[in-house]
Amino acid sequence: MEDLRLDSLPGVGPVSTKKLSDAGVHNIMDLIVRGPVEISEITGMAKDTAENIVNKAREHLVEGGLISRDFVSASEIYKRRQDIGKITTGTNCLDTLFDGGIETQALTEVYGEFGCGKTQLCLTMCVQVQKSKEEGGLDGGAIYIDTENTFRPERIVSIANANGMDPQKVLDNIIVARAYNSAHQTLILEEVGPLIEEHNIKLIIVDSAVGLFRAEYLGRGTLSNRQQKLNHFVHLLSRIAETYNCAALATNQVMASPDVFFGDPIRPIGGNVVAHTSTYRIYFKKSGKKRIARMVDSPHHPEEEVIFALGEAGVMDPEEAEKKTKKSAAKKDTKKTTKKDVSKEKVEIPEIANAEGNELTTVETPEITEIEDQEVPTVETPEVLELSEALDEEFSDSTPTDE
Repeated sequence: MEDLRLDSLPGVGPVSTKKLSDAGVHNIMDLIVRGPVEISEITGMAKDTAENIVNKAREHLVEGGLISRDFVSASEIYKRRQDIGKITTGTNCLDTLFDGGIETQALTEVYGEFGCGKTQLCLTMCVQVQKSKEEGGLDGGAIYIDTENTFRPERIVSIANANGMDPQKVLDNIIVARAYNSAHQTLILEEVGPLIEEHNIKLIIVDSAVGLFRAEYLGRGTLSNRQQKLNHFVHLLSRIAETYNCAALATNQVMASPDVFFGDPIRPIGGNVVAHTSTYRIYFKKSGKKRIARMVDSPHHPEEEVIFALGEAGVMDPEEAEKKTKKSAAKKDTKKTTKKDVSKEKVEIPEIANAEGNELTTVETPEITEIEDQEVPTVETPEVLELSEALDEEFSDSTPTDE
């Protein structure tokens, strides 16, 4: 950070440094992110002066090897992209869709209707980015810009426990900023520069990026102003990801297009402004208990679909979700032992004493079934009468008489 101080640039004195610091520009990286036009607007400098300062900042970063030169060969770019960071999603299906995970120096946009898994992906990535590089993470922290009040630390704890990580350490490495309006949302993003360097931030999440702009700018009369503000925000997010070598993940809301009679009427909010700025665009949709992710736009990924599920570990492979569901169902079945089930195993008949005082033995279910299987001879009416008379005589003989 010593080499990135504003006063280390030639021609930038204490007065210019104070102007830039008061406007939220704290180091040379912020100069590159903001650009000369915005620097001129927020500081009151002349445009030529702002352009001169930004160009000096770019030359300084090129000499330090932090950004690439103006003209480089495609081979050099290819070699550099082999070392680009990727954050695993913890699932085979989504890693296949992303070709290894969510990339750094790029803006990944995920859009879809409510309940399709956008926020669950964001919460899962907050945990996955903290894993070591050998495990598919970047061993860094995350910044979560929450515009819809959907961040839940309890969910982070359950995802961390499912991945065998310490929940307290995971929570300590996540910085949450609650945005209450679109201007506040943009201001938060403009102030993340020092936090990225201080806390080793490798992932910036905005959930959602367009929600507040959509709620505040209503009607066609405000559409132009809304798109300009939104364009500034998404470009700022993309430049921060590229300059600070971190991944940017943004969720987007959708609308139903009324002029579509056949096919899927779902369309993302933000129009071409957001569509052109996003490096990767993924569409999430519900399919029963499972979810479908489709790569809609990418510079090099093929357009394909994968199926994933939601569970205790956040986003999951469908096979793992089914296994855990079967295990939980099996545990519940073992606990359900009712009295009715026990009575079916063994049926006892209470002991009865006959007229002579002899006790009858206990009869269990298997013996009853054996008796029922045997053929009983047919008894005609005369034989029944003779048998009853014999029994009467026997009982009369056994009965004591008074002398």
